[in-house]
Amino acid sequence: MAKFNINNVDLIISAVSKKQYPEHSLPEVAMCGRSNVGKSSFINTILNRKNYARVSAKPGKTRTLNFFDIDSKLVLVDVPGYGYAKLSKTEKEKLYDMIVEYFVNSKNLSFVMHLLDSRHNPSEDDIMMNEFLNYYEIPFLIVLTKTDKISKNELIKNMKKIENKLDFTNNIDIIPFSSVKKINVDKIIEQMDKVVDTNED
Repeated sequence: MAKFNINNVDLIISAVSKKQYPEHSLPEVAMCGRSNVGKSSFINTILNRKNYARVSAKPGKTRTLNFFDIDSKLVLVDVPGYGYAKLSKTEKEKLYDMIVEYFVNSKNLSFVMHLLDSRHNPSEDDIMMNEFLNYYEIPFLIVLTKTDKISKNELIKNMKKIENKLDFTNNIDIIPFSSVKKINVDKIIEQMDKVVDTNED
């Protein structure tokens, strides 16, 4: 069994359409979530890098699909954050189309890490993304971010609310996470490791 150690991380390309997707035979794992869910901090923590994904003071800044080669074993895909209120309707539609195009057309997509803020109920955009992933039968892992900001009891209550609001048909697991306290980093890596293992068999 391959143990997935992250040593080399290279940005392959920042793409805006399927014409630009990189050609490779590695499994892809994508990350999606609302624009202020803590995706950049999540990426930096998982990759054990300080500033690989820029933590922006302005949510909604990522407007491209960023493909990262991890040790030539896996490609991590950073999908633009959705639901940013200050984007115009046209910009929102353009971003949504880009995300949908990738999820529907990627030949290598293994699963999606759907990031949700552990402190809040899922937003309409979160619910739409959940419906979309289930409709296209894309396996997804729910990652609850910012768990260091709430108590254990609040987390348990909020997890129940999330479970009531979302469809878990194609869900792999639900993992509470904190980039500040490095909570459950190993569990996330373990899920990525399974994909690498399957590809190497």
